[in-house]
Amino acid sequence: MNYTKSGCPIWDDEFDREHFTPEEIAASNLRVEIITAMIQARREKGLSQRDLEELSGIKQPQIARIEKGDSSPQLDTLLKMLAAMGKTLAVVPLPSRA
Repeated sequence: MNYTKSGCPIWDDEFDREHFTPEEIAASNLRVEIITAMIQARREKGLSQRDLEELSGIKQPQIARIEKGDSSPQLDTLLKMLAAMGKTLAVVPLPSRA
């Protein structure tokens, strides 16, 4: 792992390939994509985390943990949050990896 002068870690693809399987890396990337899309959807709706709590019934601290990647939410939790924003999940083919 490489670090900046301030001691912050720098993303290191070579480190990841040495320590994680391709499947683990793909799963992590997918989680990041889902969380990023959820944050973007919430912001596009002009909603705060507190607003989303009121609409979805999911407590704001839990929403914050999900958005920070500190929590692996249940599918029902994600669906409640998405429905409150007028969204849902879709099952689509993954891009082929050549």
